[in-house]
Amino acid sequence: MKNRFKPLATGLLAAAVAVAACAPAGAPAPNADDAGEAQIVASSGFVCPAADPKVEVTSTELNLFVWTEYIPQDMLECFEKVYGVTVNREEFSSNEELGAKLDAGGAVYDLVQPTDYYVPVLIRKGQLQKLDKSRLSILEGLDPNYMDLSFDPGNEYTLPYQAGTDAIIVNTAAVANVPTSWADLWKPEYVDAGRMVFLDDSRVTIGLTLLTLGYDVNTTDEAQLEEAKNRLLELVPGIKLWDSDSPKSALIAGDVDLGMTWTGEAFLAQREVPEIEYVYPSEGALFWQDNYAIPVDAPHVDAAYAWLNYTYQGDVFWLMLRDFPYTNPNKAALDYAATAEFEVLDIDGNPSTPKAIYEAYMGSPITNVPQDAFANAVRIEDVGDATALYDRIWTEIKGGE
Repeated sequence: MKNRFKPLATGLLAAAVAVAACAPAGAPAPNADDAGEAQIVASSGFVCPAADPKVEVTSTELNLFVWTEYIPQDMLECFEKVYGVTVNREEFSSNEELGAKLDAGGAVYDLVQPTDYYVPVLIRKGQLQKLDKSRLSILEGLDPNYMDLSFDPGNEYTLPYQAGTDAIIVNTAAVANVPTSWADLWKPEYVDAGRMVFLDDSRVTIGLTLLTLGYDVNTTDEAQLEEAKNRLLELVPGIKLWDSDSPKSALIAGDVDLGMTWTGEAFLAQREVPEIEYVYPSEGALFWQDNYAIPVDAPHVDAAYAWLNYTYQGDVFWLMLRDFPYTNPNKAALDYAATAEFEVLDIDGNPSTPKAIYEAYMGSPITNVPQDAFANAVRIEDVGDATALYDRIWTEIKGGE
C-alpha cells in the first residue's frame, strides 16, 4: 500500500545491539515488580511482563477498531490483567471500511489502525487527534526508518504498528509455471483456471494493475485509470476469492493456488505448506505500513496511551513476531527477542523460544525483504480528490464479478 520510501529493512538487517534482560533458558519472563507482586499469567500460560512504567488509568474500558487477525491474544489478556481495563475489539477488513465507520459517526473508538496512504485522508477530515508525545515512553524503541514518513511528518498523529509487502503467492505443487511478474497473472492458464485469491483492497489491486501497464501506482490520470479498470476486468474471472480477512486459509486448504497477499499471511501459509512461495514481481512489490492513531472523539484517552506504552514494550511487542510475522518496526522488540531464551509456544503450539522465533523471522525472505526486491518496491500514497475516482472504478470492478 504506498510511494518511494525511506529504507524499511535497516532495523531488520542490523544485528541486535541492546540486550533486554530475560529469564534463564526454559523459564518464563519475570514480571514481578520491586514490591514483590505475584506474576500475572495469561490463559495460555504466558507470563505477562510488568508495565514499565505503569501509568495511571481511570478508564475501565478501551475500544479498539483494528484489522482482522492482527493482535496477539496474550497481548490483549496481559493488558487487561495488568491494568484492569476491559478491551473491546471491533475489526475491519479494509481502510475504506474503517473510513466509512468513522464517517457515519456514532461509533466511538479509542484507537484505530489506518494504513499509511489512508492517514492523510483521516487527517483532512479532522478525524484524528494529535499525539501527546509526553505521554509516550516507548518512542525511543521504534526504528527511525519507520518514523517521520511522508504520510505523517513528525508522527504528529500516528505510531508505526506493522509493515510489509504485497506480492505474489503461489503453491508450486499445484502451479507448474510460477509467475514472476504481476502481468503474468493475466495469462490464460491462470485466468481460465479460476483459482486465484486476491486481497479485497481497491488501491492495492488497482495499483498493481497500473504497474503492469507501466503507469504510476498513484496516478490521478482518469484515462490511465480507465485503462487499468478494463484490464482488471479481464482478470476478475480468474479470481475465486476476494479475502482480506485470512487469505492464507484458502491457500492452506488447497481451495486456491495463486494470487496476491500480504507478508504475514504468506509467511504463515508457507509454515503450513512448504510448497507455497512468495514471489516479488518484476514490476515491484507494494510496500505498506499500518499505524495506530487516536480518533478525535476517543472517550478513553488515558487507556489508549496505556495500551500504546504497554504493548509497545520490547518484552510485549515481540509477540508480533510469533503470532503475526509482518515486518516489525519496533527495534526494542527485535532486540529483546534476539537474545531471550525462555520457553514459549510458537504459533503452531510447539515449544520454542523468542530467540528461535526471531531467527526464523530474520531468516525468511518474506519477512526480511531481499535488497533487490526492496530497491524495486513502491508505496501507495494518498491521491486526494482522485480517491473518489478509485472508489468508483472499484465499485464497477466488483459489480462486474
